[in-house]
Amino acid sequence: MPAGKRRQSNAMLYTLITFVALFVIATTAAVIYYVKAEELRTQATERQNEMNKLVSQEEFRSLGTIVGTQSRGQSSLGTVIDNLDQMVRLVKGAPVRMTSAEVKVAEAKQAIQPLLEKARAYVTVPSPAPAAGDPNAAQKADPAKPADPNAAAMPEVALATLIDNLLAKLEQTTQEKIATDQQLATLRQRFTDAVKDMNDTKQQLTAKVAGYEGQVSAIKADYAKLSAQLDQKSKEQLGTIRGDLEKAQANAKQWNDNLLKTQAELNVAQGRLQGALTQVSEIKPAPDKEAPAFKPDGSVFLVDQAAGVVHINLGSEDHVYQGLTFSVYDRTAGIPRDGKPKAQVEVFSIDPKVSAARVLSYDPKNPIATGDLIANLIWDPTRQNQFVVMGDFDVNGDGKPDYDGVSRIETLIQKWGGAVSKEVTSGTDYVILGEEPKVPTEPTPEVQTADPTAKERYDAARQRNEQYNQIRQRAEALWVPIFNYDRFLSFTGYANQISKPGAL
Repeated sequence: MPAGKRRQSNAMLYTLITFVALFVIATTAAVIYYVKAEELRTQATERQNEMNKLVSQEEFRSLGTIVGTQSRGQSSLGTVIDNLDQMVRLVKGAPVRMTSAEVKVAEAKQAIQPLLEKARAYVTVPSPAPAAGDPNAAQKADPAKPADPNAAAMPEVALATLIDNLLAKLEQTTQEKIATDQQLATLRQRFTDAVKDMNDTKQQLTAKVAGYEGQVSAIKADYAKLSAQLDQKSKEQLGTIRGDLEKAQANAKQWNDNLLKTQAELNVAQGRLQGALTQVSEIKPAPDKEAPAFKPDGSVFLVDQAAGVVHINLGSEDHVYQGLTFSVYDRTAGIPRDGKPKAQVEVFSIDPKVSAARVLSYDPKNPIATGDLIANLIWDPTRQNQFVVMGDFDVNGDGKPDYDGVSRIETLIQKWGGAVSKEVTSGTDYVILGEEPKVPTEPTPEVQTADPTAKERYDAARQRNEQYNQIRQRAEALWVPIFNYDRFLSFTGYANQISKPGAL
C-alpha cells in the first residue's frame, strides 16, 4: 500500500474513535443531567407542597397585608408569632411559654373563661356553645402540659365590648356609691346635730337641776334658821300667832263670802252672755276663722299636658321663687275644707309676671284646666304669715315621731317666707299641731336609781305635753286657725314631695 494512503486511513479511524468517545460522553452527561433534573423537580414539588401547607397562593400574594410590618431580623411567620405572643401576653400576662399557636390560643381562652363567668354577675354575657370535655378544665389546667384547644367552649363575645360594659357598670356603681355616701353624710350630720341638741338640752337641764338644788339648800337653811327662831320665841309669839290666826280666819270667811257672791254674779253674767251670743248667732252666724286659708293666691292660665307643665299668673314681681309648690283646685268648686287638691305643681322658671311650674301629681280623671285656682298656706305675696308649730310629727313616714319634726317644718315655713314663734298671740295666723306628745309613767325611786335620767325625761315629756295643750287652748281662745299635719301639707302643695329624699 502506498505511504500516503495509509496515513489517510489512520486519520479517519482516529476521527471515528473521537466521535464515538464524544458521543458516549455526551450521552452519559445527558443521562446524568436528566437524572439530576428529575431529582430537582421532585424536590421542588415537595417544597411546593410544604409551602402550600404553610401558606396558600392567595395568602402568599397578600402576605404583606396579612403580616403587616415585618419585624427586624424576623421572617413573616416569626412576625406573626410575635404578634400572637403579644396578644396572648395582653390576655394572660407575661411570660408566654414556648408552645404551638393553637395551644396558646386555647390557654388564653381558658384564662378568659372564669373571668367571663364572674362578669355574668354584672353584665350580660352570651352563653357558651356546648362542648365536650371537663367544664372545670380552666381550673384544673396544668401549666406544664399543653392545653387541649377543644376543651373550652367560649361564648362569642368581644372583649372590648365586655370591658366597655364593665366600665359602664363600674361608673354606674361608683355614682351610686357617691350618692349613697352623700346620703350617709347627711344622715351622719343630722345624727350629729341631734346628739348636739340632746347634749345642749342635757346641759340646760343639769344647770336647772343644780339651780334647784341650790334653792333647796337655801330653803333648808332658812327653814332651819326659822325653826330655831320659832323654838326660841314660840312661847312669846304663841299669843300673837293665835290672834293673827283668828283674824286671818275671819278675813278668810269674809273673802269666801265675797267669792261666793262674785261667783254667783259671774254665773248670772255668763248665762246672760251665752243667751246674747245665741241670739246673735241666730241673727248672724259666727265668722269662719279659717277663711284666709281658702283664699287662692293665683290661677292657671296655660296648660301643656304633653310636657307636664302649667303656667301661672304669678312672677318675680309677686316674690315667687324656684322650688315653691302650689296646690291646684277646681275653678268652680274652690278650695275644699280638707284642702285636698286636684293636683300639685312646683315652680321652676320665673318671669316678672308669670311663672312655669312642673306638675308633681294630678288626677287623670280630673286634669288641670285653664282658670284653676292655686294656693299655698305659707306663701303670701303681700305679707309674712305667722306660724306656731307644736306636737309630734312623723315627717319621714316610718310610723314614729321624728325628734326634729318641729324644727324641719319650721325650716320649711321660713324657707317659703313665713315666720315662726313659740307662743300664740293675737298676731298668730296659723297653728300647726301634730300628735299630742305622750307622757310616760312617772318613774319610781327604784327606776330612778337604775336610770338617773329617767326623771329628767319624764319631766321634759310632761312639760312638752303641757305646752302642747296650752298652745291649743290659747289658739282656741284667740280664734286662731288650727291645722293638723295632713291638712298643712295639702294646703301647701307639698304632700307629694314630703316622701322624697332631701324634703324638709
